[in-house]
Amino acid sequence: MTQLEYAKKNIITEVMRKVARLEGVKPAELMRLIHQGKAVIPLNKNHKIKKPCAVGSTLTTKVNANIGTSTDESRIADEIEKLKVAIKHGADALMDLSVGGDLNRMRQEVLKYSSVPVGTVPVYEVAVRAQEKNNNFIKFNALDILDILNEQAKQGVDFFTIHCGVTRRSFKVLEKQKRLMGLVSRGGAIIANWIKYHNKENPFYSHFEQILDIANKYDVTLSLGDGLRPGSILDATDKAQITELKILGVLAKRAKARGVQVMIEGPGHVPLDQIKKNILLEKRYCDGAPFYVLGPLVTDVAPGYDHITSAIGGALAASYGADFLCYVTPAEHLRHPTISDVREGVVASRIAAHAGDLVKRKKLAIDWDKNISAARKARDWKKQIQLSIDPEKAREYRLSSKPRFSDVCTMCGKYCSIKLMEECSNK
Repeated sequence: MTQLEYAKKNIITEVMRKVARLEGVKPAELMRLIHQGKAVIPLNKNHKIKKPCAVGSTLTTKVNANIGTSTDESRIADEIEKLKVAIKHGADALMDLSVGGDLNRMRQEVLKYSSVPVGTVPVYEVAVRAQEKNNNFIKFNALDILDILNEQAKQGVDFFTIHCGVTRRSFKVLEKQKRLMGLVSRGGAIIANWIKYHNKENPFYSHFEQILDIANKYDVTLSLGDGLRPGSILDATDKAQITELKILGVLAKRAKARGVQVMIEGPGHVPLDQIKKNILLEKRYCDGAPFYVLGPLVTDVAPGYDHITSAIGGALAASYGADFLCYVTPAEHLRHPTISDVREGVVASRIAAHAGDLVKRKKLAIDWDKNISAARKARDWKKQIQLSIDPEKAREYRLSSKPRFSDVCTMCGKYCSIKLMEECSNK
C-alpha cells in the first residue's frame, strides 16, 4: 500500500512516526494530513534513504535543489558533488533534471548517493530518447512515456513532475494570450510541441489513469507540473496559468482517489503583490494539496542574483502557505550552475523557508531564532556560529578579522552595544 492508503485505513507507518518526530508533531496528526491530501511523504518503496521528509500544511517549509546534466555540461561526477553540497547545506529533496550524457547512469548515481528524496521530470528522458532514436524529440507516444515512468519508478525515484496540465484546451488559452515571454517551462514546451506536431491530446493527460497505476505500485508521489507558469512578472496569474491550475486540481482529486500522493507545482515569476493570491488560488482549486513553488522570483532584472529575488518571493510564499520551495541559483537564466552556485541557492532558499516558518509560528523555527539571539547576547561566538544556517561561512567571516577585544567583533569593537549595556547594568 501507499502512505496515503495506509492513512486512509488509519494506520500509522514507521516512516510517518519518524517524520513526525522530526517535525515535532504527533504521528496521528501527520497521518490525518496525509489522509486529507494536505501532506505527502515522497518515498518510493524501492528507495531506502536516511532523511525522509513530509511536505504539506502545518509542517516546516521544505527546500528542493535541482541538479543534473545539460547538453553542454554532462559530467556525472560534477553533479554528484553538487548533490553532496546541496544535502550538506540542508536541501530536503533533490531533483535530477538531466538531459545530457547517460541519463540512466546519472539517475542511478543520484539514487545511490542521495540521503533525501529524489525527483525527476520523466518527459526529459522521453524527449532525449526520441531524439536519439528518431532524430526528433517529439516523435514519441504514450507507450514510450509509460515505459520510462515504469523504469524510473522501479529504480526508486520518489516523485515525478508530470506535465499533465498542458492540454489542448489550456494550450489554446495560452495561444490567445499576449504574453511577453510565452511558454518557458522546458517540459511544458516539449508537450506543447508534441500536441501541435501530432494534433492529439497530451498523453500525460489522456493516459493519466495508467500513470496512476505506476505511481500507486511504487508509491511515487506525483508533482503535477506547471507547464504554463509565467516566465516574466508581467505574465503572472494570467488566464493560461489559472486554466492549467484548475485542470491540475481535478487531476489531483483523481490521484488521491486512487491512493496516490500528489502535490502541485506553481510559478515562477510573480510580483510581490500577487504571491498571496497565487497561494490562495492553489489551495482553493487543488483542495489544499501541498504547493511546490519555483522561487517565486519577484523581479526579472537581477541575473546573477536570482537566488536573492527568489528568496524574497519564497519567504512571502512560505508565509502565506506554500509548502515546498524549489531553489534558484545565481546562475539562473545565465549558465549551468556550479557547485558554488548550488550552495548559494540552497542557503538562500533555506533562509526563505525559515522566514516563512517564523510567520507560520512554527515552534522549531522560533526556538532556533531564540537560541541564536541568546548566544548573540552572551557574545558566545562558538554557539552563535553553530546555530547559523551556514556555520562554515559564519566561522570563515569570524576568523577573517581579529578584534582587539575577543568578546566583540570588528564592526563595533569597544563600542559594542551589547557589551556597553551589559556594563551599564552592572554599574
